[in-house]
Amino acid sequence: LEEVEELEKLEGSKINDAKKVLADECTALLHGKECLPPIWETAASLFAASSSSSPGEGDTGGLNRVTVAAADLGTVKATDMFLELGLASSKKDARRLIAGGGAKIREEKIEDEQRVL
Repeated sequence: LEEVEELEKLEGSKINDAKKVLADECTALLHGKECLPPIWETAASLFAASSSSSPGEGDTGGLNRVTVAAADLGTVKATDMFLELGLASSKKDARRLIAGGGAKIREEKIEDEQRVL
């Protein structure tokens, strides 16, 4: 609780430090602390590369991937893709993610839960 009070006092770019602590604590509660090091490595490689290149062009080797057959392009819904990637636990959860404004593909916010990729 004391740490939360200290984090509340942060301003400017230091707020990002508070966001990292919050993200780590939430992730550890849900998935266990052992999953944090690979996440830190992936984030570091993404953000380090993005500072010297275009957004979204960092090292994505640690991120989940889904292969879509050429014949299926233009037919896969965003909700299905989020579910397949493990970013949502159900289609309802994926729709909630989209409705809440928390779904993006690259830098584009997904606003339509029926969006086809």
